[in-house]
Amino acid sequence: MASSDASPVFVLIGATGGIGSEVARRLADDGARLVLGARTESDLNDLADSLNTETTVHPLDATAYDAVQGIIDAATETYGQIDSVIHTVGSIMLKPAHLTSVEEYREQMALNLDSSFFTVKAASRALMRSGGSIVLSSSAVGRIGLNNHEAIAAAKSGIIGLTRAAAATYAKRGVRINCVAPGLVDTPLSANILKSDAGRKQSEAMHALGRVGQPEDVADAICWLADPSADWVTGQVIGVDGGLGTVRSS
Repeated sequence: MASSDASPVFVLIGATGGIGSEVARRLADDGARLVLGARTESDLNDLADSLNTETTVHPLDATAYDAVQGIIDAATETYGQIDSVIHTVGSIMLKPAHLTSVEEYREQMALNLDSSFFTVKAASRALMRSGGSIVLSSSAVGRIGLNNHEAIAAAKSGIIGLTRAAAATYAKRGVRINCVAPGLVDTPLSANILKSDAGRKQSEAMHALGRVGQPEDVADAICWLADPSADWVTGQVIGVDGGLGTVRSS
């Protein structure tokens, strides 16, 4: 069932990941029109086919600015305007700095920080026309020091700085910019960490609430930040992390 022309338009970059696909399902259930972007076209088509709303797909490499600009242009041309752009591209790499190659470091920065900056650069121009929101994805590791996280922490910390600076820049143009900072979430991205009982127990113990996150935990926060009901919220970093970023429970 296609949504009406009055339905909001959301662009999701990184739509087929564990968190991104949950966001897509929730927005679809609310009747939003969706423009889905990710690397693999077959995964995008599978996700689109599972959603009960008007959906278009746009394969892209989010580490390439022209590709990110392309999905924003396509969404604007198709629907006339965009209400929100959500970025859930990310990675996990656990390695100390002295064992991290320059190529690995650059890959982490490209996947996380570059793709976030390109999203803000492309989306802000479109959203300034009528207002809207951008939601980025950082991590608890960008807020607290954890061993063997140097490259990914550098990238995720950069997203926090980007969020706050861009929120200040575009506030007077009616564009809200926020980000979520999850703890460890049970998605395909974290499968190697959580595949053993020992790994799962260790991960659960790091979080004050005693469990790792589920995609819906983070999707709830993302959908709220993207929604007009949060129209007095900007420049915020929301820790959806079981307390990992701020709390130690004995």
